[in-house]
Amino acid sequence: MTRRVVVVMLVPVPWSPPGVDLRAWRAAMAEDVVDLLAKLATAEAAIAATADDLALAEEIAWPGTRIYQVPTPTVLPVLAAAAKDGFDEAAVIAGDAPDVPGMTLGKLLRPLDGKAVAVAPAGPPGGLFGVAARLPAPDWLADHDLDSASAALLRRTAPSPGEVTSTPQWRRLRGPADLAGLDIALEGWDNTRTLLGG
Repeated sequence: MTRRVVVVMLVPVPWSPPGVDLRAWRAAMAEDVVDLLAKLATAEAAIAATADDLALAEEIAWPGTRIYQVPTPTVLPVLAAAAKDGFDEAAVIAGDAPDVPGMTLGKLLRPLDGKAVAVAPAGPPGGLFGVAARLPAPDWLADHDLDSASAALLRRTAPSPGEVTSTPQWRRLRGPADLAGLDIALEGWDNTRTLLGG
């Protein structure tokens, strides 16, 4: 049986809505993503954090959730940690996408049956929502953070462009304009919703 893990990366968050404490905002978004992962039946959940963010990771983790301390908030250290734990596949997703539905995560993992790497774009202004890979990660996969990476960038070092497949994008909340994309009809994201006034 294939062992899968989805890892929430505590990415840098440089902004918060007016009147909302930045740390509380960051924690609410990440906790909503972690809460979603706790309900997944086909993958385990984990959190990746740098040393500065370990306290936040421990605060939002469910009992028994793995926490990977990584030197930088980039993809390859997380994939290496997951491989060391014996997982066959791993996805690294951004912790600033509180309303992501479970089906988006499934679509990110599904291509790994035939592809080495799958990516989900984050939409404007670029970057990725997530990266998934069979483990151990291929030697040609270059390390990137989710803010600056793209499918095209990851394909540059692949032996053939087809080794990196794109899946449907999902928005991240990286600025005030992104709030307009939140769908109040979607279930979940309760912590973020509360900070925004319900």
